[in-house]
Amino acid sequence: MKRSLAVLVFVLSHLVLGQTCFGQAKEGKVLLPEVVVTESRMEEEKRFSTTSIRVIDEEEISLSPAKDLGELLGEKGFQIIKYPGALTSVGIRGFRTDVTGNDLLSHVLVLIDGRRVSSGNLSKILTKNVERVEIISGPASVQYGSSAMGGVINVITKRGKDKPSLFVEGTLGSWGYDNVEMGFSGKYKKLDFSSSFSTNTMDDYDTASNKRYYNTGYKRIENVSINLGYEFLPRNRLGIIYHNYNGDHIGTTDYLSTNDLDDYADKKYHSWDLTYEGKSSDKNMSWNARYFQGKDTNTWFDPVASNPDGFDDGIPTESKIKQKGGQAQFAYTVKDVALSLGFDWVNYDVESSWDPKQSEYDNPAYYLLVKSKFFDKKLTLSGGIRYDQYEVEIKGAQGQKQDTDNWAPRIGLAYQITEMFKFRANYGEAFMMPSAMQLAGNIPMWGTLYKGNPNLKPEKSKTYEFGFDVKKAAFDASITYFSTKLKDKIQQKGIAPTVVSWENIGSATIKGFEGGMNYDFGPLLNLPYEIRPYFTFTRLTEFKDDETGQDLYYTPDWTLSYGILFSHEELLCVNLSFSYLGKTNVQDWESGLWPAPIIQKGGFTVSNLVIQKELLNFKDYGRISLRGEVQNLFDTDYSYVKGYPMPGRTFFLGLKYQF
Repeated sequence: MKRSLAVLVFVLSHLVLGQTCFGQAKEGKVLLPEVVVTESRMEEEKRFSTTSIRVIDEEEISLSPAKDLGELLGEKGFQIIKYPGALTSVGIRGFRTDVTGNDLLSHVLVLIDGRRVSSGNLSKILTKNVERVEIISGPASVQYGSSAMGGVINVITKRGKDKPSLFVEGTLGSWGYDNVEMGFSGKYKKLDFSSSFSTNTMDDYDTASNKRYYNTGYKRIENVSINLGYEFLPRNRLGIIYHNYNGDHIGTTDYLSTNDLDDYADKKYHSWDLTYEGKSSDKNMSWNARYFQGKDTNTWFDPVASNPDGFDDGIPTESKIKQKGGQAQFAYTVKDVALSLGFDWVNYDVESSWDPKQSEYDNPAYYLLVKSKFFDKKLTLSGGIRYDQYEVEIKGAQGQKQDTDNWAPRIGLAYQITEMFKFRANYGEAFMMPSAMQLAGNIPMWGTLYKGNPNLKPEKSKTYEFGFDVKKAAFDASITYFSTKLKDKIQQKGIAPTVVSWENIGSATIKGFEGGMNYDFGPLLNLPYEIRPYFTFTRLTEFKDDETGQDLYYTPDWTLSYGILFSHEELLCVNLSFSYLGKTNVQDWESGLWPAPIIQKGGFTVSNLVIQKELLNFKDYGRISLRGEVQNLFDTDYSYVKGYPMPGRTFFLGLKYQF
């Protein structure tokens, strides 16, 4: 492995000189104001944002070795919980997505182009046709409703620009990995389009301790992403967005110590959006509407040929989540005041092999967002309020229907102290609605009646935060202090010897700091290339259950990413990155003991290296580039979940033609 790494680096470092690397800084480059959409649900300059918001841009995505959103966020310093195969959850400020059910049951919300994704599994969201990812850390329930406690992750797909172009790319890698991908993008008159199509496969991998981890590969994963738009009137665009993920025969191995050789899953996700957006001629008014549908399906197969745990029964199980919904928003800006009124509606129809076998969630909501600028735009005040109605129904013989509602407010400010320094402060409330089982359950299982509580309230949080942003030319830094109080935690409780229900009991406190910095030394040293070190971090100073006084499980004290990016017009692009996940208390289910003992794990660093280089430039006939990657560069033996170690040092080599 070490010799292979040396050969790869040598070859890529001594290639014939080419012309350009993607997204590099050029001499005389004009730095335009960074525009974001997630906080206000409309385009605005980031300097007017009152929240802690981070953008992973197209250049960072291009130079990342990540194949999906979960891997990308892990590399960028967020906590991820990743299993072999295609199953990844992400954490922000001690809260996490839920990968087992619909996204209404998560504490971190994932969006695609501003609307909810029906799954919390980030492995199903691939990054090739993504323009940028915007992450709001902290509560965002005013804008997006249930689940946005720890934050919001908004994946924004590309739109076609400039003249039409295409690319074809092939990649080979360790563990039998091969990938073929192609894409088209551009703009022709009033039509814009951007798309990518990929198919890949991978065999079982070895861990860093040179143990073959069987049943960790997959037969095939296919992905399609399309964003198509037509400007039928000036400033009025109709759009269609389509996403499809199809994972075939994905290994679902048990712990390495009880390695199951034949269990697997078929995982699918598809969605389509019909969008309309427009602006008035003076751009003071804007409006948009959307209707979307999607389906998230997981089928687990359990052959009995190899069942080391002795509990498998060979019967397939399945979960289907059908999603549909709509959005409408009207925004009006007069002088330095922006007002947004909106309506959201989302409906989930959930079917599964376990109880409740079928349930439905219906969630209409209404919101008002206001942002005003004062004192020559140095002071920005923002605020908003949202009202959610929520109805659940369990269908079948034990079916019941229940409803509840929730109000969520938020207020924030940002003050531009100088051209370089900005101060931010925020207060926000967030919530997570109860599940159908918790509200409306009436289901007997294994001699016990699981009975819902119609008086159950949503879990709620209150967050205070303040921070500073520093930005000047190629220097960008920020730091934020946050304090969150989670109350009305939903917990199971026995109400009779054979009856179990749920109630709002207990609270938790999470406090800490987050921040980051990056700086391009090229302009400072008058160099003809970009050389940019960077780091981001989250440090939790307190994360405890208020009733027990114990630290929360699966919550690391530190997450950290750092690295350096090098980009030269006539040489190559290099990204060397490191991600550190701190120590955390987890339940050791691998022990086989009941209750599972609490142990401490984590405290590891994983490094990745990406080098890409243009080989040939045919000018009017396109160009060919070579890309090499080394994941887990230093062959670290690590796992995000105890008992499920990740691959050892892994190599990829790809060739790409762009026209």
